Amino acid sequence: MALGETTQPPWLSIIIPAYNEESRIGQTLELVTAYLRGQKYSWEVLVANDGSADGTAEIVKGVGSKWTRVRLLDLRHGGKGWAVRNGMLQARGRLRFLCDADLSMPIEHIERFMSEEGSRWDVVIGSREAPGARRIGEPWGRHLMGRIFNTLTRLLAAPGIKDTQCGFKLFKDYAAERLFSLQRLEGFGFDAEVLFLARKLGYSVGEVGIDWRYQTRSKVSPVRDSLRMVADLFNVRWAYRRGVYKDKEQPQ
Repeated sequence: MALGETTQPPWLSIIIPAYNEESRIGQTLELVTAYLRGQKYSWEVLVANDGSADGTAEIVKGVGSKWTRVRLLDLRHGGKGWAVRNGMLQARGRLRFLCDADLSMPIEHIERFMSEEGSRWDVVIGSREAPGARRIGEPWGRHLMGRIFNTLTRLLAAPGIKDTQCGFKLFKDYAAERLFSLQRLEGFGFDAEVLFLARKLGYSVGEVGIDWRYQTRSKVSPVRDSLRMVADLFNVRWAYRRGVYKDKEQPQ
């Protein structure tokens, strides 16, 4: 058996969506695998490569040749939601953790998602607004736009959730398989869609505070993508009313 290989489904899958991340995916995988190798549970890391045109795939393959629990899922370019959906449905873990490629949250904070408190929920959201959270280095204008969008999201899709867009979320396997099978949005609006569906389907959703460091190389356009995501919120509600999601909403 090769180094790190296992024949049993792992306890934890970490899904990292990546698009043209050659400048930082190597360091991210180094930090993530170093942390995971010190844990007692079994694990895998699945990088969902969203049709990158740079050396992202080659870097991931290089890490995978050393640690076979690091896998590459090569996809056509479709958007972050597309990459996350495919990654979540290809993952095998009992717990499935969404992790941004920039690793703006210390990987050690995953323990907060898997704590006794976090284990009570079907979906656990890393929050920059929950008690104990810290935002580090975020420009004031960027923060303001994020809070405006989150206010709209709470009104239209996810009432009561303080931070829907943070790129760190944990799903239990049954919730991940059902929610991401229903997911339709392929862009940045997928977070709100998945949380909207989680509430409609009766899954419990909670938030844990994290340290989050602003990354200057974010691929999100504050104005363009925020307007697009607002339109997505209305589209999700309209699709739900028309029964687009209804056929697959069978009792668990």
